[in-house]
Amino acid sequence: MDHPVIRQPYQYARTALVEPDWRRLPGWRQVTEAQWRDAQWQRAHSVKSARQLRAVVGDLLTDRFYDELVADQADFATMPILLPPQVLNTMAPGAPTTPTAFTEAFLADPVRRYMLPVRADRHPRWPSHPLAERDSLHEADMWAVEGLTHRYPTKVLAELTATCPQYCGQCTRMDLVGTSTPQVAKTRLLLRPADRQEQMLDYLKRTPSVRDVVVSGGDVANVPWPRLESFLLRLLELGSVRDIRLASKAVVGLPQHWLQPRVLEGVAKVAGIAAGRAVNLAVHTHANHVRSVTPLVAEAARALLDAGVRDVRNQGVLMRGVNDTPEDLLDLCFALQGEANVLPYYFYLCDLVPGAEHWRTPLHRAQHLQEAIMGYLPGYATPRLVCDVPRVGKRWVHQAVEYDRERGISYWTKNYRTGLDATPDGDGDGPQAALDRRHPYYDPVDTLPESGRRWWAGSSAAPHPAGPAHPAGPSRTPDPARGAR
Repeated sequence: MDHPVIRQPYQYARTALVEPDWRRLPGWRQVTEAQWRDAQWQRAHSVKSARQLRAVVGDLLTDRFYDELVADQADFATMPILLPPQVLNTMAPGAPTTPTAFTEAFLADPVRRYMLPVRADRHPRWPSHPLAERDSLHEADMWAVEGLTHRYPTKVLAELTATCPQYCGQCTRMDLVGTSTPQVAKTRLLLRPADRQEQMLDYLKRTPSVRDVVVSGGDVANVPWPRLESFLLRLLELGSVRDIRLASKAVVGLPQHWLQPRVLEGVAKVAGIAAGRAVNLAVHTHANHVRSVTPLVAEAARALLDAGVRDVRNQGVLMRGVNDTPEDLLDLCFALQGEANVLPYYFYLCDLVPGAEHWRTPLHRAQHLQEAIMGYLPGYATPRLVCDVPRVGKRWVHQAVEYDRERGISYWTKNYRTGLDATPDGDGDGPQAALDRRHPYYDPVDTLPESGRRWWAGSSAAPHPAGPAHPAGPSRTPDPARGAR
């Protein structure tokens, strides 16, 4: 019996991963495959300026594009340019080779939109939300020691470095990560790496309630392997630690790093000890569009799994013009899950950092997207869309307790306390208050109805319940004495 073909809102078709031919770009016409697969070559030839981009792409991009790139770095960018060849090569892979047509395709490319922003991308009226903050998640306020954020009851974030092999324009840690830009004088970690790690380990020894350690930065791919291995082996000596997650965008942006034999040998050593002690060792990476997922990415993920890592998972960011349609998200998730051995895990709403308004999506859009992708992927591989609410933490997008769509303000509660909730005895604000308090999150102003935009335009940055508003927000102010607490 013939069954009728049912037309679905999304039609899955298996698609093979493709590594774009880097030789299509004038500056790389002589680059060999051996060079391309070499991590040191990738790092040495990363693009850090408009001048270096022109040396690779040449006249395929118009002078106006280069001018717009320079202007964005001068007037808006919170992150410096740092593009490994692997990342740049995924932009506009099939574009025509005439300057006007190539530039149009390059401008429209979803990876380009967040890795290489230009001035024309920024919203002319609302480049930043009025309540944007440099350290929008207040991570430094929750440092137990320098670089160790203790926000959740059983989990900590260990920032081992303030650098990455690539810099994403919307970086949530733009206050700390990367070199300074004309807009942002970056905060600096004060302790020597060895001293910082020692204080982190000492705190974890004294805090057995912590069972889950996310080792990040920056990016652990920028931590010399012997130092990273030493830190991980000492973490594994703590019987209270049951989960270790290594955060590395480099699995996607610089897979060559994780394919180096000495690194894989080190991963296998650590993974073997972790397995022997029943500790879950995983790697978290960051892909935002299907074009980023190439055969080299799949090879790196497979190599990590073969070395004994339990999972390689993806934590993306939901961004307008990049992945804010059901088709974009499902294409990416099927490429990750079905072809690259990477488990789709989270997509975060883009955080309330300066310069991010053109990337951010309103909450109702994220709620729609969560509903739209359900039922296509296996349940364990269906990513959760989450809002990282300042002073709260991760919340599924449907967990808002109230939502004013006109002004774009949603309200959230939490079920645990952090260091931000500590209050002096007898101040009348009892321990239950932290669990009852409602915390706001804000949609991008340009997505609001006209009445909402007028309200924000006349509000002089509507009063923030946690304190005064600052267009760029306060920076982190590391206290040298924090490490002695």
